[in-house]
Amino acid sequence: METQHQQADLARILKSRHVQLIAIGGTIGTGLFLGAGQSIHLAGPSIILAYLLAGGMCFLLMRAMGELLMSDFSQHSFVDFIHRYLGERAGFVVGWTYWLCWLAIAMAEVTAIGMYIRYWLPGLPQWLPGLIALVILLLLNLISVGLFGETEFWFALIKVGAIIGLIVVGVWMIAVHYPTSSGHASVMNLVNDGGFFPRGLGGFLASFQMVTFSFAGIEMVGMTAGETANPKKVIPEAINELPLRIILFYVGALAVIMCIYPWSAVSPATSPFVQVFNNVGIKAAADIINFVVLTAAASACNSSIFTTGRMLFSLTFKSQNPLLKRFGRLSRRQVPANAIMASSLLIALAVVLNLFLPGAVFQLISSVATTSFLFVWGAIVLAHLRYRRQNQHPTGYVAPFYPVADYFVLLFLAGTGVIMLLNKATVLPAALALVWMLVLSCGRWWHDRRGAAQ
Repeated sequence: METQHQQADLARILKSRHVQLIAIGGTIGTGLFLGAGQSIHLAGPSIILAYLLAGGMCFLLMRAMGELLMSDFSQHSFVDFIHRYLGERAGFVVGWTYWLCWLAIAMAEVTAIGMYIRYWLPGLPQWLPGLIALVILLLLNLISVGLFGETEFWFALIKVGAIIGLIVVGVWMIAVHYPTSSGHASVMNLVNDGGFFPRGLGGFLASFQMVTFSFAGIEMVGMTAGETANPKKVIPEAINELPLRIILFYVGALAVIMCIYPWSAVSPATSPFVQVFNNVGIKAAADIINFVVLTAAASACNSSIFTTGRMLFSLTFKSQNPLLKRFGRLSRRQVPANAIMASSLLIALAVVLNLFLPGAVFQLISSVATTSFLFVWGAIVLAHLRYRRQNQHPTGYVAPFYPVADYFVLLFLAGTGVIMLLNKATVLPAALALVWMLVLSCGRWWHDRRGAAQ
């Protein structure tokens, strides 16, 4: 049986270790494990600099979001602050766009799961493993938020342990100049094949779509605020540890990969982590890494189901529309079951896409997600700017380098958007995402005008 939202609230049972690992899980996903192959192909070793720049931007973004969250614990997510400081229409567009973001991420992860399973079972249809994983994760999310947190905790733990192990093994291989099919593991592989910027400035800039997509989900900490047992302590800790994770997981792992194996030999179509260990003759390591990247995709899909369900619940919480009202209810277990099931049904469209377009799905969906995230992140920063103008002397958890940091983030996001619109591989999905936001804005404007007239 369902209970009306007026009679129930989301359960605050996520613990510190859950939120910490959810934050880590948000920064380690398919964008790194699968998309890194495409990024390396576009930019070569300069991808390391691209990840440093994007990581710095994300840290400043997270600090701005953290200051908003810590200013009022009665708000459940960062979308509530966008409603407050940028207006109802902006909150409406951002909310539904953020829902689309996570639908797109989940579709990308479902696609990735099929690609990873085919490493072991090449004759298996790409759509089938993703469908099975989606059903299992849906059931886990319907039971309780605590089970989601526990599942995500262990998923993220596997990813963290694997990346640390990969870096340690990679450093050892570099130290002993381990022989590979293309020479020997060496730091000089970073510059031996065309220098640090082998593709020039154009390739470096073109990589920012996938680099930015790699960080999609870091703001998910801002969606757990309403279900965290001690947000005042837990959320700042999760945000403040982000820089170390960026340096260790992204820069460290990719630098090691390109030192072991020449960047020019990395395929853009497969996971570079699996490919490198397979080609250096360590078959068992390649199988282990493939299991890890499969876990990473399942983890990100798990997070996507969680977030899309909460987002749809929040968007329909006060709706008077009979159809939408169903998604604004909680089950007896205090989870938005109807919203989770509806979102998962839309995520399952990826299964259909993989049936007819198995080779093009990942690029298409990741570009839609990246464009949408640029808009959502920009709205968070604009809300923070408005908040600081209204609160000129804040205390407690304050974002650093205001307002320069906020303007840097906005400039980075705008620049990435322009790069995507100028790139023929990403212009169509980027344009589709912009059309989605324009339709939402016009629809809300028409709705408000009609309501005022009545």
